[in-house]
Amino acid sequence: MSFSTLTDKRDLNTRERGFLDGQFLIAMPGMQDGNFARSVVYICAHSPAGAMGFVINRPQSISFTEILLHLKLVDQPEAIMLPGATRDFPILSGGPVETGRGFVLHSDDYVSESSIPVSDDISMTATLDIVRAICDGRGPRRATMLLGYAGWGPGQLESEIGANGWLNCPASEELIFDRALDLKYERALALLGVRPEMLSTEAGHA
Repeated sequence: MSFSTLTDKRDLNTRERGFLDGQFLIAMPGMQDGNFARSVVYICAHSPAGAMGFVINRPQSISFTEILLHLKLVDQPEAIMLPGATRDFPILSGGPVETGRGFVLHSDDYVSESSIPVSDDISMTATLDIVRAICDGRGPRRATMLLGYAGWGPGQLESEIGANGWLNCPASEELIFDRALDLKYERALALLGVRPEMLSTEAGHA
């Protein structure tokens, strides 16, 4: 498991923005990839070079306390004394790529040299400073940690949408940070005024 400075930070900040930046992808019933069945993905970066985002409704079995111990930020006695809110900090499975790498999506009230703005209100930090801040109670107002991410090569995501693999709509900050994972798929569809039983495998997207 690693948290390190993003080597592509400059590219993310200067890239040409794509139409899916800051959007949700909602998997259609015909999604063949088991990694994404009934998934809701928040797209952080979309350009002609590809796309990158995080699944926001997949639980992760590892706890925040275990991550702190693994990274040697606390020892066992300190871990026992952590406040409940810190021990229960949400950890999600962000996608099938680099599953040992950690990222934090968070509100923009926390800023470090390695923080990358994703939207007007949401940033991403993938370095140990934010993990320490959360551990010490100095973290952002809203945040969730994700292990791994979802990635697509040039034109790949556009092809999947064209093949009726995904619906897309503007993201909801409330939904990104909501901890009721089991309800996120239906709630994301509701942003489009759609119920799961209304979906078919016929082509078309929002």
